[in-house]
Amino acid sequence: MQEEIQWIREVLSGNKQAYTHIINKYKNQLYATILRMTKNPQDAQDLAQEAFIKVYHQLGKYDGKGLFSSWIYRVTINHCMDEFRKKRYKQVEMTEDLLENPNHPEVIFLKKEKNRQLERLIATLPEDERMIILLRYVNELTYEEISELVGAPVSTVRNKLHRAKKKMRNTVKREGGYFDEMSNCR
Repeated sequence: MQEEIQWIREVLSGNKQAYTHIINKYKNQLYATILRMTKNPQDAQDLAQEAFIKVYHQLGKYDGKGLFSSWIYRVTINHCMDEFRKKRYKQVEMTEDLLENPNHPEVIFLKKEKNRQLERLIATLPEDERMIILLRYVNELTYEEISELVGAPVSTVRNKLHRAKKKMRNTVKREGGYFDEMSNCR
């Protein structure tokens, strides 16, 4: 945290090179979050770049009271939500990167199918629930951090998370699928 505060001070003092440190620290996490929201690598890349530009211009607004990571996620998510409101992104099934390299081809196939189904299930959720699922399970944020990011009480975050998982479970039961472990999500 102290390192980030130092980078912020340097950027605000005119050292634009210090912003590179912030980008390098957060680019992969923010890109992954945006990619799961848009389901389109090009859109995710564009939105991530726009978000970093927005963060740069709003850096002076960071008050240092909360975690910088929470603040940067909030700015990024707000930017994405604004863009989603302007135009709805088509949900494009992500091409999957190669998963681990297990020995048996059938294992590879099953893992890919599970990932496809999970991505599809997440994509069917309303934006607010999809965001909370991604922040909790992909970015591994606490309920409190998510609450701060989305500007809702912790109880609302918990309720939306519960509803989202319930919808996903019901879809799996209705359609049949691979996710027996979905009922174990907490």
